[in-house]
Amino acid sequence: MVSIKETYLYNSVIKELNYSFGNVFIFENFVVSEINRGVNFNWDDHGKTITEDVAYYLDTNGINLVYISHRINSYSVVASDWLKFFKHSYNLKGYYIVSENNIGFLNSLIENLFFNGKIKRFTTIEAAVNWVKIGINEVM
Repeated sequence: MVSIKETYLYNSVIKELNYSFGNVFIFENFVVSEINRGVNFNWDDHGKTITEDVAYYLDTNGINLVYISHRINSYSVVASDWLKFFKHSYNLKGYYIVSENNIGFLNSLIENLFFNGKIKRFTTIEAAVNWVKIGINEVM
């Protein structure tokens, strides 16, 4: 898989947020994250920062926003930290995971134990973005 930067989708990015642990691309109705290899993604060090920055930029708590985790790199997620996300009154219209391999999908099963809704899985970023564009969202 390649970064959003290397696809036609990059032309539609309205804001790019660059962090030491990865990049976040803000589009009109969705956000795509690409976390760096080897990161142990958690709320306190990563999720809170991204959430606050996106909420500030878009002036939203996420209720009408789809979050796409574009897993182009291998990294881990502290799945139980989704509870901290929801505790802070944030929410999502949809949560999609894009991964080419089964490990990414197996990890999403663990995340689903703590996520307040359904997680939709895709093998390509284009397929995930198409679902956002046609308005099919399964969370809530």
